[in-house]
Amino acid sequence: MEYKKDDFITMTIEDMGADGEGIGKIDGFPFFVKDAVIGDQIEAKVMKVKKGYGYAKLVNIITPSDARTEPRCQYHKQCGGCQIQALQYRKQLLFKADKVRNNLQRIGGFSPGLLGEIMEPVIGMDLPGQDAYRYRNKAQFPIGEDKNGEIITGFYAGRTHVIIPNMDCVLGVEENKTVLEAIIRYMKENKVTAYNEKTGKGLVRHVLVRKGFATGELMVCVVINGDRLMHQDKLVSVLSKIKGMTSISISTNKEQTNVIMGKGCQVIWGDDTITDVIGDIRFSISPLSFYQVNPVQTQKLYSLALEYAGLTGTETVCDLYCGIGTISLFMAKKAKKVYGVEVVEQAVEDARKNAERNHIDNAVFYAGKAEEILPRLYEEHGLRADVICVDPPRKGCDAQCLATMVQMAPQRIVYVSCDSATLARDLKYLCAHGYSLQRACPVDMFPQTVHVEVVTLLHRIDS
Repeated sequence: MEYKKDDFITMTIEDMGADGEGIGKIDGFPFFVKDAVIGDQIEAKVMKVKKGYGYAKLVNIITPSDARTEPRCQYHKQCGGCQIQALQYRKQLLFKADKVRNNLQRIGGFSPGLLGEIMEPVIGMDLPGQDAYRYRNKAQFPIGEDKNGEIITGFYAGRTHVIIPNMDCVLGVEENKTVLEAIIRYMKENKVTAYNEKTGKGLVRHVLVRKGFATGELMVCVVINGDRLMHQDKLVSVLSKIKGMTSISISTNKEQTNVIMGKGCQVIWGDDTITDVIGDIRFSISPLSFYQVNPVQTQKLYSLALEYAGLTGTETVCDLYCGIGTISLFMAKKAKKVYGVEVVEQAVEDARKNAERNHIDNAVFYAGKAEEILPRLYEEHGLRADVICVDPPRKGCDAQCLATMVQMAPQRIVYVSCDSATLARDLKYLCAHGYSLQRACPVDMFPQTVHVEVVTLLHRIDS
């Protein structure tokens, strides 16, 4: 039977796609259904039919799956942030482990036998005393207007720039709501306009909120489409009274772009950074710094990376895409020398300050692209690394960076990834150029979402 748009279908969800959609089949023809989970028996409406698969919209859950749970957020179906909140957390972890394994096998070309030997159980947040909600130490909220002209904030609906009004995301800290209520109230009382993406007019674009979980320190950065914030003293007066408030700043972004932050920040009250602690290392974090959003899992992630590095105190380590020096400083405690490379200059400045404040003098940081700095360190300065650690953005490592890593021939490569698809691609290259995959472990940094971090270890074959 051929199916067409607006047909109603009934089926059982047998699998889940990489983006968290439920997958069911009718006469062998697969349909992807958002918000359905494995084991659900559902009624759905066909939305689109392609040659070998279709998309359908969940209409009714006839029989809920044993793996289904009640989402804590009422907006989870509309918002694009939490794709699998309706799936029990232990099942989320199995889904993520399968996602990593499938990518390593399909894209990386690693055999099921090898992966069965080297893949370690996913590290989740389901330990006693830990909650798989309220884990995010950072949130960025767009500011806009509803159809009645009222100022709103929240999160974008999936694959759109339509704001779903919600000041209290259950993944974020409770202080977010207090901050946003204060900012919206200030805007209304002082006739401060919200940015309109279509016209490019209006002042306030986004609000960034960060919290140091170990210190309780709060940071707020208001992103504006201008050079100054009207009546900013009134905003400071309100925000500075919130418990933990440490830093209030503005960032100017006049570009019509999807990039949230401007290129710089101006502090209008308090310090230019907040502090957080991972393990026994204190980190200064600025509005533009990259810093892992889940501090509970970050300590597990970095401890695992350090274990994989196998440091004895004699090694030279290169840490590429090092951010504010988080992994670098963990490694420096056990290594002879660490060289960190990061493209964001403010983050490099933070990394240097973090090394100084932790009395770590064997870590050096360079500002620039990894694919440019690493060849220069190797070719012009003769740098030889025993261990290279990489933690690249979602797009993975640059081809030149990978080539130089192979040329430098470190004994071990520790690759930390936030996208197992690009990880698999890069591992395939490295394993075709003298390395073997020894260990791999998923770490769930982002409960309720489809995203998962992975730590992998490669050995040079002739070492």
